[in-house]
Amino acid sequence: MRIPQSCSITTSRITNGISSKIPTRAQKNDGAILDFFSSLDPNVSHHLPARFADLKAEIWHEGLLQSWKEVLAELDMETERIVSLGDKVIPRVTFEELRAGLSKDTIANVKRTGVILITGAVQKEEALAWKESIRQYIDVNKNLVRGFPNEDPQIYELYNTKAQTLARTHPNILDTQRALLSLWHTSDPSTEINLNSPISYFDRLRIRKPGDTTFTLGPHIDGGSIERWEDPQFRSCWSKILQGNTNWREHDPFDASPRVGANQDLYHAAYVIFGVHRIPAYSDNERHYLSRNQCSIFRPWQGWTSMSTTKKNEGTLRVLPMLSLATAYLILRPFFRPRHHSLDSLRLEDWEVDLSNPLFPGSGMGKGQELNQITHPHLKLDQTMTAIPTVEPGDQVYWHCDVVHAVEYEHKGTTDSSVMYIPAVPLTMHNASYLRDQRIHFQQGLPAPDFPGGEGESNFFSRGNEEDISTTPGRKAYGFESFDGTSEFMKKVNSVISG
Repeated sequence: MRIPQSCSITTSRITNGISSKIPTRAQKNDGAILDFFSSLDPNVSHHLPARFADLKAEIWHEGLLQSWKEVLAELDMETERIVSLGDKVIPRVTFEELRAGLSKDTIANVKRTGVILITGAVQKEEALAWKESIRQYIDVNKNLVRGFPNEDPQIYELYNTKAQTLARTHPNILDTQRALLSLWHTSDPSTEINLNSPISYFDRLRIRKPGDTTFTLGPHIDGGSIERWEDPQFRSCWSKILQGNTNWREHDPFDASPRVGANQDLYHAAYVIFGVHRIPAYSDNERHYLSRNQCSIFRPWQGWTSMSTTKKNEGTLRVLPMLSLATAYLILRPFFRPRHHSLDSLRLEDWEVDLSNPLFPGSGMGKGQELNQITHPHLKLDQTMTAIPTVEPGDQVYWHCDVVHAVEYEHKGTTDSSVMYIPAVPLTMHNASYLRDQRIHFQQGLPAPDFPGGEGESNFFSRGNEEDISTTPGRKAYGFESFDGTSEFMKKVNSVISG
């Protein structure tokens, strides 16, 4: 791992009982968000090696025909419902309602859509102060700041600002994450996970200017792409869908058990786990697919915290609010193609089984899963993608890790559209290992392990540090203190975090 001379890593320093050693992951190559999203780089191809046709044949069985038929019929009805409701389809609750406990109807709605908007967890003035702090940080370090696009950043390669540190460790934001993680469960009692101890996962921030059309992300799903089918453990998450017939209706997107241990990042160049180098097997002509942005952890809820008043058509988030149904369609889609190689008809009879080529629509190696009118036409994304309702500074939006989401093409408003990306992440063994490395990167001012490497903010003035975290839950979330609990799992977690 290349470390700038100005920020060498020690191998034995102890900070409040937590050692600071060399990370177990090699730092990723330098880069930017452009490297991950094909919608930002039109030159990217999703052609896959011939071996993926064999993967299709391995998974396929006749029972999937009945599932495909039922899913297409359900999609027609659900599309009508979403269009008729508009943004009212997205559950909206206050922080106080969330803290008091959501009603059964609200929980059912959240699980159906996979999305929730929480208002009032952070005071408006506090969120606006965070944004002003970020602007000052950018100004004082303007010769070092990077973002996309290079000439006029709308999203910044910043991970270690004081504002991000304060937001990620804010008591109400951590309480929100704890409440949302409680909506998940485990089908296997032996699953090593703690859903009651949210940890921090560093991500970027956005300050999108009025009129911008550069930072526009098409419909996509993070956390893997072709891995959904290729990695056996990840594929087990869709076991009910792939059983065929009517079993797809039993798919449970909130079961954490099969997710723990799933490999969402098969095409990372090289990484190190618990001190052992592990290099995935790929051919020389596949190396150019390697990702510098892939999320490698189990992240049940993606999310952001607003730092602006933003409404529809002002560069905000758009989501496809049909979690289980859209997932079933996504998983089944690679096995079917239009009979006449045209998308003129979406009728069942005009589609046929396709096992002869390696195409997995919208799926690539080392990329996110992308969707559009050509790759996934039955989703009718031009009608069903729904903009998040108006948010105020301090409001939070979270979406399930399988939810299709996008960013509006143009910011047509008159003020900035700004958010910090802050998800809800639980404790697992792998997540604990990542947290340890993330903490070490934070101490050195380097980008988070899943993101493009390089010197990052190591030479920036006034970046965030450990002293900015004033609460015990916040310090635990950053990996600076051990977690409570005497179970063998918690002992192993604390051992990993402390190094």
